[in-house]
Amino acid sequence: MTAFIASLESVAEIVIIIALGYFIRRSGKMTDGFKGNVSFLIMNIALPVSIFISVLDNLNRGKLVGLAGGLLYTLISFTLGYLIAILLVFVLRIKKGRRGAFINMSVNANTIFMGLPLNIALFGNSGMTYFLVYYVMNTVSTWAIGIFFISGDDPTKQKGDSKKKLSLKQILPPPLIGFILGLAWIVIINVKLPMWIDKTCNMIGGLVTPLALIYIGIILADAGLSSIHFDKDTIAGLVGRFVIAPAIMIGTLLVFMHSGISVTYPEFGTLVIQSATPELTVLPILVSQAHGDVDYATNLVVTSTVLFVVVVPILMEVINFIV
Repeated sequence: MTAFIASLESVAEIVIIIALGYFIRRSGKMTDGFKGNVSFLIMNIALPVSIFISVLDNLNRGKLVGLAGGLLYTLISFTLGYLIAILLVFVLRIKKGRRGAFINMSVNANTIFMGLPLNIALFGNSGMTYFLVYYVMNTVSTWAIGIFFISGDDPTKQKGDSKKKLSLKQILPPPLIGFILGLAWIVIINVKLPMWIDKTCNMIGGLVTPLALIYIGIILADAGLSSIHFDKDTIAGLVGRFVIAPAIMIGTLLVFMHSGISVTYPEFGTLVIQSATPELTVLPILVSQAHGDVDYATNLVVTSTVLFVVVVPILMEVINFIV
């Protein structure tokens, strides 16, 4: 029951803000230019600052060293996740413009906004260290790998475009720069930011989730609620997020456990639950910038968020049965 209530609360927050964006757009109060403006604000300012300050607030040198061992489980899990997702793209014939979104849906998760509060509700402070393990790997995976699958899935690119010289922004997108600067600050400078700067950064970073959810609401308003559906590619993405990703994590952990390595209940539970957390709320914005199928990306975020309420209690029963 605790798992159900915690997941329901997390989903309710997201659905309410999406609905806000939907109804404001339907009322005609938001112009067409707002989507482009909010996309620029999130991707180039708010998101890099959010990632930077999240790294500083959640990590330090001691924690980085302590996370080294646990990162092995997640590294193996994420690597297998990418390999299987890429294979499924060809097996299921996911069309261009959706491939990057599908791969990210199958591998990367919304750890901070949904994963963190849910994890605290389910496992308390005993799960925080393991949450940070997953958070670090998920952040690296999303902004060092996942984003390139999206940018490389641009259906407007011609065959010869891949031979053109890549720009610095393509190689180092702003969110990745935010993560690199955060790690560099911890490793090299290792000085706490003044309180007023920390608060300012948190305020700027706090814009990401509500604006991204309002953006999703606008997309839904433009496409109509009938755009929420379960076609082949959407079902494949949901299976990747809620079945394949946690199955890979469970399998990885069981292999290490059977080899004699001890894995505690909070560690096992945290890593499995995080592996099934819904898709990133900024996915439609990332796909939009790559001229991909924004409606498909929006459908993935909305459906995975709503279905998460059902998935969490089931996964908790599986975790309690295994550990």
